[in-house]
Order: sequence, then C-alpha cells, then structure tokens
Amino acid sequence: MKNSNRFSCSRRKFSRQLFISATAMSAAPILLPGIVQAQSSNPLKIGIIGSGRIGGSVGLRWAEAGHEILFSSRNPDQLNDLVTQAGPKARAGYPQEAAEFGDIVFVAVPYAATPQVGRDYGALMHGKIVIDCGNPYVQRDGEMAAVALEKGTGVASAEFLPGVKLVRAFNALSWVEVNEEAHRDGELIAIPIAGDDQEAVAVATQLVIDAGFDPVIVGGLDKAGLFDQGTAVYVKGMTAREMRAELGL
Repeated sequence: MKNSNRFSCSRRKFSRQLFISATAMSAAPILLPGIVQAQSSNPLKIGIIGSGRIGGSVGLRWAEAGHEILFSSRNPDQLNDLVTQAGPKARAGYPQEAAEFGDIVFVAVPYAATPQVGRDYGALMHGKIVIDCGNPYVQRDGEMAAVALEKGTGVASAEFLPGVKLVRAFNALSWVEVNEEAHRDGELIAIPIAGDDQEAVAVATQLVIDAGFDPVIVGGLDKAGLFDQGTAVYVKGMTAREMRAELGL
C-alpha cells in the first residue's frame, strides 16, 4: 500500500507538470523540436490493446523512450519479435492483461472492435487514461463507422468506452510515418490531440513528444472530428505550424 501511495503521488506530480507544459503549448503556436525524451525519472506503464501496425510501431517508440510496455493481442505468442525489438521493459500478453497492467491504455484496434473493448475491459480501465487511435471506415467497419463519423469519433468513442479519461490521438498519421519519421530533423510531424480531461491530455501530450512527434491540442472530444479520417489534416504529414493554420488554431 505504501508503494502504491508513493506511485500515486509521483504520478499526480508528473501529471501536474505535464498539464503546465500542455497548457503552454496550446496557448502558443510554437514548435518544440528539441524535446524528444521521456520523463525517465517516472516512466509509465502502458498497456496496448491491439499490437498491429500502429499499436506496434507506437509502442516501440514509447519503449525507446523508457516506458514499460505490455503489447497484447488474442495471440500473444505471435508478438515475440515485437517484444524483442522493444527491449527488456516490454512483454506480451492478452488484452485483459494490458487493460489491467497499464496506468495508460492505448486502444489500437479496428474501429468496429471498439465497442467490444469497452464491454470486455471497461471495468479494468475505469478511471484510467485511455488513448484511442481507431479510425472508422465504412467499407471495413460497416454502418457503425458512418454513425461515428457523423457524431465525430471523439464523441462516439466516449460512448463505447465510458468511465475512462479518454483522449483521441495517434489516429491521424500512418504507421509508416511512426516508423520512419519519428524524431526527424527539422520540424516534426504533428499529432493532433483531443480530450476533455486535463490530466489525460497532458499525459498524451508528453507521450506524443516521447514518440518523436509534435503535439497539437485541438480541444475537447467534441473537436476530435476535426482530424477524423477524410479531413484536411488526416495522414498529411503536416508540421504543427501547418496543422494549426489548417485548423484555425
């Protein structure tokens, strides 16, 4: 219990520091190309539900930054190569284990699976920061995708994942960019972020930086539709300066 209390206090302090940084970044449209390292004094435990192209590639960037990662899938024995690449602070497991393990949970599943994630693991994720990067595609996910896009994915995902501190992020870039463009020289590729919880947005902001990209805070979950698939900023490889201009931020 004492260790748990120390962790909670440390995490709250970490989150307050991140909130200050996130507020500064949202207020001033400047680039921060030099900030690329994790807060090594307080690495986070991140459970990844869905370790395919985007979940795997983002997870590798976080592992490089010093975070502890649990990659998950229905067949965790198929993730051995990914775990080997990620290093000694990573392991594989089932989605339930990722939901239990992570102080932060990254949901990177085909969008039609998001409601099932909420039903199966919602109780385990309750009160946690959950970053959702799924994109609704009607041709793949059916009518629910059309409904989600009409509402805006931030609003729709909040309905599927109730009781969590939800953030939309990492959906508007490709896994190829994650692999090849992280921490690139010059202006970094921007990643838009939307969320209603200040702590969650602050932590997601730091995780975008740790992954090697430039965070752009767009607003609450009701603004996440501004960077849904099919929008002017979706998978365009924009810098933060270009993205803010396009979105009028």
